[in-house]
Amino acid sequence: MISNVPVNEPDLSGNEKKYLNECIDTGWISSEGPFVGRFEKGMADLCRRRHGVAVCNGSVALDTALQALDLPKESEVIMPSFTIISCASAITRAGCTPVLVDSDAMTWNMDVSRIENKITSETKAIMAVHLYGLPVEMRSLMSIAAKYDLRVIEDAAEATGQECDGAPCGSFGDVSCFSFYPNKHVTTGEGGMVLCDDDALFKKCRSLRNLCFAPERRFVHRELGYNFRMSNIQAALGVAQLERIEATLRKKRYIGARYQELLSGIKGLQLPLPRTDYAENLYWIFGIVLDEDVPADAGEFEKRLQARGVGTRPFFWPMHEQPIFQEQGLFRGERYPVAEKLARRGFYIPSGLALTDEQMEYVAAQVRAVVEEVA
Repeated sequence: MISNVPVNEPDLSGNEKKYLNECIDTGWISSEGPFVGRFEKGMADLCRRRHGVAVCNGSVALDTALQALDLPKESEVIMPSFTIISCASAITRAGCTPVLVDSDAMTWNMDVSRIENKITSETKAIMAVHLYGLPVEMRSLMSIAAKYDLRVIEDAAEATGQECDGAPCGSFGDVSCFSFYPNKHVTTGEGGMVLCDDDALFKKCRSLRNLCFAPERRFVHRELGYNFRMSNIQAALGVAQLERIEATLRKKRYIGARYQELLSGIKGLQLPLPRTDYAENLYWIFGIVLDEDVPADAGEFEKRLQARGVGTRPFFWPMHEQPIFQEQGLFRGERYPVAEKLARRGFYIPSGLALTDEQMEYVAAQVRAVVEEVA
């Protein structure tokens, strides 16, 4: 009998153990090992990019990308308010200013139609962040970027294997960033990647990742870099995960489709869009947004599900309402109603790759029971 369903459990049933043992047997456990290069090439090939730079997590992938682009200090970078704080943090650490736009109420991604109104003479880039299974509408975003000569940073952390208008997420713009946290389609435990096509940008990212050693003499530094390296052990996991990426994507879409069936018809729940005219949902997670007439917010709903053994996670909290940014004087007086609703009434249910049909049926039954309980 099912009594507990974790919000995420990775699938490590491929060559993960074999490759980890190879790292141990050969002694290649640091960032110098051969799996790092294999993983970089595998991700670059998947996304039709020329170059990959593996780093230790997705947040520092964003830091590396922003530092490598070397935007003028105090440049404005347009991004969604509804996302993880890593995006805005990377912008501010690069000496730039995040400028926010609200989300689309149906896709939960940044509303591209609102970007142009936020462009000023100080705007130098747009950060597109693909969220929860559907990508940003990149065709229009890239047109805006070309019109105003803006750089594009693509955060594809939640979109490994996803496509937008037939092109891989991770193939758009100047630089793309990935995360390989355990809940991602490809996991290395912790880890990240920067992808690009430009040779100079690639060299800059590689240098920043490894303390900016001078090429002609180690331990000589003309710039300050970081120790953002990925270990061979992490990369070994990534290589094994990439070998099964197509099966992973099929499982994710199966989970999404099954939940759609099980949860359809329950009043008061907004379920994810199965598709748009530019993409099919890959269901990185299965999110639910409670209608305003449901007499409970997401936090209360989650507590009741967790009491029934169903793991959940809240949606992101908007950047304009983050205490740290308010203390810094950012986003004063700004309101983004869609982002605010998603944060307060959105959460996601167990969506990991190890999820079974029996577990999904249990989760759906508990969601239905809680809806009836709070009605």
